[in-house]
Amino acid sequence: MDLTNQFLIAMPSLADPNFHRTVTFMCAHNEDGAMGIVINRPLDIKLTAVLDHMSIETTSPDAGRIPVLQGGPVQRERGFVIHHPPGDWDAVLRVGDDIGIATSKDILSAVAQGRGPDRVIIALGYAGWGAGQLEHEVQQNAWLSGPADSSIIFDTPYEDRWTSAARLLGIEPHNLSGDAGHA
Repeated sequence: MDLTNQFLIAMPSLADPNFHRTVTFMCAHNEDGAMGIVINRPLDIKLTAVLDHMSIETTSPDAGRIPVLQGGPVQRERGFVIHHPPGDWDAVLRVGDDIGIATSKDILSAVAQGRGPDRVIIALGYAGWGAGQLEHEVQQNAWLSGPADSSIIFDTPYEDRWTSAARLLGIEPHNLSGDAGHA
């Protein structure tokens, strides 16, 4: 099972407050574990607050309109920039053909100056799983998984992302049962 470049969609019965009704964009998944960024939990701060904290000069008025998301419960002080196109930033992980995840200051400086990627999402923290942990959670019916869609990542309102991601799979999430069945 490789869930890289997939959405993890929390089942309605997932009660963990860190993940209840979340959509997580999976950045990496292998035998050592998995990492993803929650894409539907906006915080009550804008990018300019982060840039000010990092002493990055902001000249682009667009930076003040970019919300910051709670990307997950791990390392909430660490920033991630999901962006399209991937570009050649100092530290970027390409996920699929058209999305990058950057963790370097140069991409934030470029966004602050209006020279950044066409589309960006800023998140603090990430979701992480140890070896075999995510596979176990999927077997326990905590998550649905399906292909990631950049229009949901960048264009869909945050409050609609959970439902929209499930509908990509042909599923109406409010009709899902929390009971797992195994044949």
